[in-house]
Amino acid sequence: MINIISYILITSGVILLIYNYFIMPKNKNYPHKKNIGDKYCILIPARDESNVIERLLISIEKQTRKINSHDVYIIVENKNDKTVEIVNNHNMNIVFRKDLSKEAKGYALNDAVKEILNKNTHYDAYFIFDADNILDKNFIKEMEKTINEGYDTAIGYRNTENSNTLISAASSLTFSMINTLFNSRKNKYTNNLTISGTGYYISGYLLEKWQGFPFHELTEDYELTLYSTLNDLTCFYNKKAIFYDEQPNNLKKSIIQRTRWVKGYLDSRKKFVKKIKQSITKNDKNFASKTNEVIGIKPYLLIIFGLILFIINSSSINIFLLKLIIALLIIYIILLIFTYIMIKKEKNLNMTNKMKIKVLFYNPIFLASYLWCLIKALTTKNLKWKKIKHGD
Repeated sequence: MINIISYILITSGVILLIYNYFIMPKNKNYPHKKNIGDKYCILIPARDESNVIERLLISIEKQTRKINSHDVYIIVENKNDKTVEIVNNHNMNIVFRKDLSKEAKGYALNDAVKEILNKNTHYDAYFIFDADNILDKNFIKEMEKTINEGYDTAIGYRNTENSNTLISAASSLTFSMINTLFNSRKNKYTNNLTISGTGYYISGYLLEKWQGFPFHELTEDYELTLYSTLNDLTCFYNKKAIFYDEQPNNLKKSIIQRTRWVKGYLDSRKKFVKKIKQSITKNDKNFASKTNEVIGIKPYLLIIFGLILFIINSSSINIFLLKLIIALLIIYIILLIFTYIMIKKEKNLNMTNKMKIKVLFYNPIFLASYLWCLIKALTTKNLKWKKIKHGD
């Protein structure tokens, strides 16, 4: 009986995966109007980021589509931060946090947006970057094309500047998975994209409507993704708008970062998924995106629980170990093939061929470690935002 239940769980998970990524119908959620404005600003949360911030500021100054330095806002916590001096040297704006008890990137962005709106300053689009980002010289120029098409939000092509360790290389493939495999496909079907961290814009009319930046979970980007899905906002993945960022270069940093992502993912879903499910109608123009988010990671959990049941239902320790080894081997091979597909599809990976071979065999283990991050996220009380130092 237990074996039958395990087979049902695994089969159900596989069916949901196939439906979510191969059978899901096309949306009819298109941009509703062309944008006619061309005034943009840039927001950069940068607490104690003096090690890396100047590279980003220089890349902003070198843009082919110029952004006035007075339209760049760097958010810090105190006047003693060395970042302040660097920003002043580039004649850009400093925004000081208002309430340091609120520890999340979303609160920093909220402080900056409110300060801008309180000055009655209007921007047609707000670009959001992390301090460790570096922009290709045509990033804004390429994104402007998407803005002019009327998309509410859009993300650029995220590459990695430090794929020189197995951890950073595997971490960079996480964004290959999100963008090159999933968001590229969602683009074709006008689905809402998964907004991931940085290198994106939000239309100015939305921030004026919200009177701030209202997403404050540990993953404010995924919270924005769910809001966009619920409210039928239009999203686009612009592969030609390229930027680079820095990935964690050791396992400890990576676990901290990914545990935060998993916790933020779960908390954001608590806020939005029920509302999204209730909002689905028969002729919903955003049916595919909403259904995709309602399904979420359920297919993977069904497969994992099914495998656990299958393994523990053993008549002896030898059978248990045999089933465990076979299951782990099958999972490893599937993830190995998945990684190979990602690497082949990614034409512009900032990674040596030697590292590509190494990460091909390591990435399945890296992906499997998300299960440990999930356990930590579920069992750690009061999990808070922790700074991951850049530029080490």
